[in-house]
Amino acid sequence: MTGRAPFAADPATSRGREFPADDTVTRGPRGPYQRDRDRIIHSISFRRLRHKTQVFIAPDGDHYRVRLTHSLEVAQIGRVIARSLGLDEDLTEALCLAHDIGHPPFGHAGEDALDAAMEPYGGFDHNAHCLRTLMRLESPYCEFDGLNLTWELLEGLAKHNGPVSAPNWALAELDAAFPLDLREWSCLEAQVAALADDIAYDNHDIDDGLRAGFLDLDELLQLDFVAEQWRGVERRFPRAARERQLRELVRGQIGLMVNDLIGETRERAQGMASVAQVRGASRPTAAFSGPLAEAERQLKRFMYEKLYYHPEQLATAEKAREVTATLFAAYHADPALMGEGWAGRLDEAEPARSRHIADYIAGMTDRFAIAAYARITGITPEGLSNV
Repeated sequence: MTGRAPFAADPATSRGREFPADDTVTRGPRGPYQRDRDRIIHSISFRRLRHKTQVFIAPDGDHYRVRLTHSLEVAQIGRVIARSLGLDEDLTEALCLAHDIGHPPFGHAGEDALDAAMEPYGGFDHNAHCLRTLMRLESPYCEFDGLNLTWELLEGLAKHNGPVSAPNWALAELDAAFPLDLREWSCLEAQVAALADDIAYDNHDIDDGLRAGFLDLDELLQLDFVAEQWRGVERRFPRAARERQLRELVRGQIGLMVNDLIGETRERAQGMASVAQVRGASRPTAAFSGPLAEAERQLKRFMYEKLYYHPEQLATAEKAREVTATLFAAYHADPALMGEGWAGRLDEAEPARSRHIADYIAGMTDRFAIAAYARITGITPEGLSNV
């Protein structure tokens, strides 16, 4: 087991939480990042991920991934990388588990519809909404709003894809209340979590796409990166069933990408003696090597063309956008449709009014949104699941 690297986040030197915590209350021997992870796992927002879209909207099949299973897979990959690099595993895991909490129902289709509806009021962004959910909306505690997570967890979520020079309204408000140094790189744990996310969905979406019949193996093998792995699978397991060979292909690609990331990141981190150097670097410290980064970009282009922009996927997404837009308009016209709890807290003034409605919709699962649409319109939307 690798010891703690000098550039790892250290729970002993955490910048703390937005609201002072009562250190006299102890619930087990846990450090601050372990508490972060546990607060996320026990949150309502995390549980709702089991019924939120990953690739396929409201899938009928039990074997397709949803946001919850994806987040668990990302956490597994992220923790392996963190351990190898000597990073804080608990912080990495917490970042991986929380990274998709801000997604509304129906994935990016739902996000597009909310962003369009919210355009006059500052728009909607799932990453900023992740912070908004964890810092303000998910409020199980008596003393303060939010989960009161550590600064390192929040800054990692805010900029896990890099420094933020132009935060949207939601992130700007939160940053003003609890400054997150948005113009710097995040800690290495957050950078690893972001790439673990890429590794997971790059490969697991292949698995789901092949299972659904949206991807064709022969077309996939036109990518040299994939073809090389496939040839290795066929050499080692020539008599195995095709389904098992495909599972081995996905595992092999994940292993290749993980090892490449570890090697490239070690090289970039050489000579770094603190997490401050990671944050102040002129480029990301966690990265794929040049050749693998190009192969990964090619794979993403293929997946967008063949899976994410597949005609059936686009048709389903259009129906999802219609459901989301209809819900926003209905709640705007008659807030009582949201129920007493949410309607009772509605501000009559804009933009707070529309932002509150967007908060309500963003928290919905796919199936809750479908049921709400049916209840309001009297019509059960069809075509919202194509697998």
